Amino acid sequence: MNDHNDIKLDPAALLAPVPAAMISCRDDREDAVPNIITLAWIGVASSEPPTLSAAIRPDRYSYELIRRSGEFVVNLVNADLAESCDFCGIRSGRDVDKFEACGLHAIPAEGLQTAPAIAESPLSLGCKLTQIVPVGSHDLFLGRVVSVRAHSSLMDDAGRLRMDLARLIAYVHGEYFTVGKRLGFFGYSVARPKILSKRMPGYRRKRTFE
Repeated sequence: MNDHNDIKLDPAALLAPVPAAMISCRDDREDAVPNIITLAWIGVASSEPPTLSAAIRPDRYSYELIRRSGEFVVNLVNADLAESCDFCGIRSGRDVDKFEACGLHAIPAEGLQTAPAIAESPLSLGCKLTQIVPVGSHDLFLGRVVSVRAHSSLMDDAGRLRMDLARLIAYVHGEYFTVGKRLGFFGYSVARPKILSKRMPGYRRKRTFE
């Protein structure tokens, strides 16, 4: 039952929120300058083998850099990197050295030969290009994750990765937002009361699922 006054919109890619990520790359020339492209149209394509997808327009400067080198690094963005993230999505690497302009540092990404990671990113995923799929206005770059680097501040005393500490940002219809309050964890809707009380003290389910 729909109690809302819905409206119809033209078909559009209005999926939201989506992650805002800074993709670092470099072509295979010896004197090449590393570049950063900001993308919001990225995602997980496969868990085994671990594969990420990134949609890039063919006219973007980084398109050819990634195609030539066969490598790219997906750098997650926290609140401290928000302005740099936006800048790297507005300016072209044809005209400006984005690492220098943003005061960022390129560091080697394990398992890759050319594409660097961004040192300031809380977590970086090094990817080797496996396929380019034309889908329309954008081509879908599929990359197998070959390495992951995380800031030590994201690890708790038990050695667990705490992504909730990263202060990551999301992109929603032209605007950036920090990830907000945790509402639950995977499986919390059916978790046993003992598990629920341990991981979410004081939480009471709104309904019971059969």
